[in-house]
Parts: sequence; C-alpha cells; structure tokens
Amino acid sequence: MLEFPRRSNAVSVPSSPLDAPPGQPRKAATAAWIGSALEYYDFFIYGSAAALIFPKVFFDESDPATATLLSLATFGVAYAARPVGALFLGHFGDRLGRKKIMVFTLILMGLSTFLIGCLPTRAQVGGLAPVLLVICRVLQGISAAGEQASANSMTLEHAPPNRRGYFTSFTLSGTQGGQLLATLVFLAVAQLPDDQLLSWGWRVPFWASIAVTVVGFVIRRTLQETPAFTQQAATEGVPRLPLATLMRDHWADVLRVVAGALIASVSTIFTVWALAYGTSDSVGMSRSQMLWVGALANLVALAAIPLWASLSDRIGRRPVYLIGAAGSALAMFLYLWAVSTGSYALTLPLGILAFGIVYSAANGVWPSFYGEMFSTRVRLSGMAIGTQIGFAVAGFAVTFAAQIAGSDGTGWSAVALFTAALCVPPVIAVLSARETHKMPTEQLGERIVPEASQPETVTA
Repeated sequence: MLEFPRRSNAVSVPSSPLDAPPGQPRKAATAAWIGSALEYYDFFIYGSAAALIFPKVFFDESDPATATLLSLATFGVAYAARPVGALFLGHFGDRLGRKKIMVFTLILMGLSTFLIGCLPTRAQVGGLAPVLLVICRVLQGISAAGEQASANSMTLEHAPPNRRGYFTSFTLSGTQGGQLLATLVFLAVAQLPDDQLLSWGWRVPFWASIAVTVVGFVIRRTLQETPAFTQQAATEGVPRLPLATLMRDHWADVLRVVAGALIASVSTIFTVWALAYGTSDSVGMSRSQMLWVGALANLVALAAIPLWASLSDRIGRRPVYLIGAAGSALAMFLYLWAVSTGSYALTLPLGILAFGIVYSAANGVWPSFYGEMFSTRVRLSGMAIGTQIGFAVAGFAVTFAAQIAGSDGTGWSAVALFTAALCVPPVIAVLSARETHKMPTEQLGERIVPEASQPETVTA
C-alpha cells in the first residue's frame, strides 16, 4: 500500500546527528498512516452520520431544517473540545514522549466511538439522548487533539532531513484513508431500507471501531521513541511547563499555525455541509452519489498528498502550501456551484479537483511546514495547540454554513464566499513564515534566548 523510495533527488541537506536507526523512518511513517487512518475513520463516520442520520434519530422532534442544524452543531462540538485537549496532550507529549500520546489518543477515540453506536435514541430516552451524544463527541475531540500532532512529531523526528515533507505527509494521507474508509462503510449501510438504517444500520460503523482500535494499538505500541526527543530528554532535559516555553519563544509561530489551520474549513464544508446540501430536497442527489464523490476524491488525495509533499522537499513548503490555500478558494466555489446544479457529471470531477487535488497541496505539506516551526522541546505542544484552535473554527464552519445558506438551505454562493474568506488567513500565514525545508532537524525552531531566561527543565 505504502511505497517508500530509497533514493531521492530532493535538495541536499546536511546529515543530522539525530538520524534514526535503519528502518525506523519507514516504520514510523507506516504507523502514522495506519494509526491516523483508523483514528480518523472513527472521526469521519460521525460527520457522515451527522449529515444523514442523526437529524432523524437524535433531533427528530424538530423540523427538518432545525434538526439538521442541531446535528451539524454536534459535529462542531468536538472541534470546540480540541483546543482544551491540545493543552493537556501537548503538555504531556513534550514531557513524556510522542509514543505515549499516540497510543492514548487511539484508545480514547475507539472507546468513545463505540459508545456512540450504543446510545439510545431520542424516541427511547428523550432529551438525554443528544446529551450523551455530545459527551461522546467531546471525547472524540479530545482524542483528535493529540493524534495528528503526536503522529506528525513522531514521523518528522524520525525522517531523513531531506525527506521530512514526504514522510510526515503520511499522517495526512492516513487521515484521508480513514475518511475514505468511513465513506465506503456508509455507502454500504446507506443501501439499507430507511427503517433498518435508522434503527440499527447506522450503529454498525461505530461498533466496528473496536476492531479498528485493536489493530491500531498493536501497531503503535511497537514504535520506538524518536531520537530527537530521546536526546533532548537525556541532555538538556524537558521543560517543566512546555506551554510557557512555547508562548515565550514561539508565540508568533503559534499564531501562524492557528491561521494556517483554518484551511481545514475546506475539508469540513466539503465533507459535511456539501453532503447534506447535495442530498437535500432542493438539489435531489442520492446519498450514494454524494458519498461516492467523497470516496473518489479521497482516493485521489491518497496519491496526491505524498506527491505534493515530495515537491515541497524540492522547492520548499511555502509555494506548495500557497497553491493549496489560494487554489481551494476558487476550487470550492466551482464545486459548490456544481452541486447546486444537481448535475452529477459536473459534481464528481469538480469534487475530485477541489478536494482530491487542490486541497491536497496544503493538506500534504502542513505536517512538515508547521512542525518545522518549532524546536523539539515544544514541537508537539506547538502543533497541537496551534492546529486545534484553528480546527475549532473549521469545525463550526459547518454550522455557520448551515445558517448563512438560509432557511431553505439553498444559499450555496454565500457558503462558497464564506469558505473562500477562511482561505485568506492561511495565505497570510504562509507568506509571513520562513522557509525551513533545507534546515537540519536539530536546528529547527531554535531561537537565541538569553541565558538568564532559559526555562527550568527536568531530566527524563
């Protein structure tokens, strides 16, 4: 499934003294890919259910438009929880290591997702049902807060210096793999008659998360801690309060990551709002048709992400990321217009273009681009906090989109302009950032700090 070329014509970067043992970069990238795929399978089946199922199961006492709005709001709740989770998981990831957080987040996601499949409906327990749904969704958000940051840190710190873009991209192609798997599972259950789908069929993808969790746990527990973190802990020690060090030395980079992470709004609008819009009465496409758009777009993204990332190893992170951020504003406008026409012949290729190709440029590069902004001592905290604040806005972009689309849900052009506006801060962030693709790993994120202000550290 994954191919790791032994040779590269990428730019020459000096050899790092933190080179990982032979085979570890590939093992770390494979574990990140599979773990992220399994983790985000759990996360994205919720998005599909929020668009197609939950309005009729947990919010069925409301009119259809309000029920959809409330259901999409629960999708955003996890994103609101993610910054809080990032504070804790980032702290412990920079204190205890990347591996421990990767294992913890996987277990938490699997359990919370399985519990969603066991929840009673509103018809069975009344208002308690959506409350329990929100609690489980919050747990999913806390888990996701540390998943990508820990996996990105693990792969970046194991990767050869001149291939960091390529190796770290497997975290995000794994995310797309998980989204593809989630879409395919819902394509299967969507074929059930409505009475079976709404009674038990929608639960099956959530129950399957237990098998997903077991596989991911077996893979991740065999990883070695990264050479960069091991050396940091053994020599200089780890910060007692990584957040204090982060805010003092890297506050500008944290702001850049927050702004850059708003590009995830493209993903949430494409995955959730466009799915609900395309299957609404005003457009009339079937569930299967719209799910296939997502499935094929994600399939293309699996190939496009490592290709864009490899290009960034040659020409730099900034130009490739800029293509994805600026290009997504136009591409999503074309895609939502295509959906509004009800023409599947237009919707399918433009969906693949917008999400599978253009958005993949930013999606494939940000793991290395953001991670290279920070030093080893605060890398996981910086990535987790910065991305999760930005992702929180992106999560609620779906709810905002449902509101500005109007009561009949047909205001696609307003949603397209809203999505384009959210692509502006990422463009500003990349233009203000420095290029880091040629920098040795041990020099990433280093600042000249007066000796008197050095943080108190503890040896591991």
